[in-house]
Amino acid sequence: MTACLLTTLAVYLEIVHYLDLYLNFELVAKGEIWRLGTNFLFFGKFGLSFIFHMVFLVRHSRLSEENSFRGRTADYIFMWLFGASLLLFIDFMFWHLRVPPAYLPLFLGPSLSFMVVYVWARRNPHVRMSFLGLFTFNAPYLPWVILGLELTIDKSGSIYDLMGIAVGHLYYFLEDVYPRTSGRRLLKTPGILKQIFDPPVGAPVNLAAVPPPQEIHN
Repeated sequence: MTACLLTTLAVYLEIVHYLDLYLNFELVAKGEIWRLGTNFLFFGKFGLSFIFHMVFLVRHSRLSEENSFRGRTADYIFMWLFGASLLLFIDFMFWHLRVPPAYLPLFLGPSLSFMVVYVWARRNPHVRMSFLGLFTFNAPYLPWVILGLELTIDKSGSIYDLMGIAVGHLYYFLEDVYPRTSGRRLLKTPGILKQIFDPPVGAPVNLAAVPPPQEIHN
């Protein structure tokens, strides 16, 4: 979130122009490979849409990390990498099929955050939620409530939400549904991520990094 806020602030202050950040595969092919990453950091100008995406991203990312991904940091990071890679592939197919520029997604950060919300919502089917105190609903309906709200604020942004729903549903199916119904797992976190972020139990601890005990004085 910090990177997203700093990027948006830099654009707002005209330190960086958003045209230097958006996803353009023609420019990527010419060497501007940073666009594959920077397009996820800009959520648009400050406004209601930006605030909603930031709030939902922070809240449901934290809830996912503390619950279904507790003790599984590598799996959590892989979910983000899977979502980002698939969104880039979808955008590339749009570009390859010559979709008119007006309908071509340029910044995929909102889609990625929506994917996280969708996965959390599907994994918490019995959680009751309230929308501004007006009505209550179960968590799986949350993405559709947000989508409806997005349509009232900015209809052009709905394509990003729909892409996030599609990618989130595919991840949820491959990670949760298919293994239960088939007994097989198609989606596996790479071993290198587990070695880096989830060291095995009993791994040696760097005692030099452990601070000495402190006395407590009343």
